[in-house]
Amino acid sequence: MDFITNPIYVLAVLCLMVILAIYVGKTKFGKQFGAALLVILFTAILANLKLIPSASNSIDLYDGIFKYIAPISIFNLLLNVNLTSIKKAGFPMIGLFLVGSMATTLGILLSWAVLSPGNVLGEDGKVIAGMLTGTYTGGSVNFNAVALEYGFHEKGILYAGTIAVDNVITTLWIMATLTIPIFLRRVWKGKTNLKSPTSTNDEVHDYDESIDLTSLKWLVFLGVAAYFISEALSGLLPKIPSILILSTIGIVLAQTKFVANLKGSHSLGLYLVYIFLAVIGAYCELSAVTELKDIGMTLFLFAGSAVLLHGIIIILIGGLLYRDWEMIAIVSQANIGGGTTAIALAETFDRRELILPAILVGTLGNTLGTYLGFFVIYIL
Repeated sequence: MDFITNPIYVLAVLCLMVILAIYVGKTKFGKQFGAALLVILFTAILANLKLIPSASNSIDLYDGIFKYIAPISIFNLLLNVNLTSIKKAGFPMIGLFLVGSMATTLGILLSWAVLSPGNVLGEDGKVIAGMLTGTYTGGSVNFNAVALEYGFHEKGILYAGTIAVDNVITTLWIMATLTIPIFLRRVWKGKTNLKSPTSTNDEVHDYDESIDLTSLKWLVFLGVAAYFISEALSGLLPKIPSILILSTIGIVLAQTKFVANLKGSHSLGLYLVYIFLAVIGAYCELSAVTELKDIGMTLFLFAGSAVLLHGIIIILIGGLLYRDWEMIAIVSQANIGGGTTAIALAETFDRRELILPAILVGTLGNTLGTYLGFFVIYIL
């Protein structure tokens, strides 16, 4: 079945799953989950049924979506954001993000003490603990930074297995953070809501779901051009992440009347986010975990318990301080999955005023995660 790896076939399936998720997400049953969670579930099922490629037989299309589509989707979503949004949501989110980062570190250390994964993983266990600390603080950049420092990427099967476990845990946590606010609102009534009143547009540009040809041609051009410029500037300024440069360009453009009047940037950005989430679902490969047997289960329990402890800590502290469950879920997702998935949550929850803060904390995670990863290795 060579067509399974055909990029046109795979792209068509991803687009079909987005269509299906959006339709199902509008039904009475589907509204309980939302289109973002549904598209992850649909593509995860197809990948595990071997109907589309998964992490172990990834194709260039997936890499292209991660490299190009995800950043451009963020850019388009930022075209609806005004700088004043950070006044209300920014500082609480940054504070909670730091709490979440410490919760990740504590979760890794507690899981290590309770489960003793070093008995199965040997000395590699400490490096894996540092890699997981990094990736669950701000994303895969930190995961690979720690791995490269210790030459862990040369350990073939174990390295691939750790990535597989990370993909599965990250996908499960996306599902969890999409549903946690619904559950918590029932058992622990929220007292703080940073969401802007829907009757005003002081913080976020209003948007029209429709899109015309004039707006589309400009949005496509701006997205591609901004991405090119951000990559070029990142090459000249290697210490500044390209996503931060791209986000800055989007934020600056969002303040102009011309861009504010373009229609459909929100719809286009959200659609691209769904394509990105479809690949996240495809990467959730359960067979890769089970094939490692004892090592795979040890990795899964170790990573899973660490993320669970992170969730418990950030929910308790966030609940005591703010009790804005959607914001807490977005911050936690910025830790575990990174800025792009955090933005997807903000869109799903219709919390557009949290998009810019999600970008900021995601960038902060890229900076902080590597340091915490090395710190954990040193402690262990």
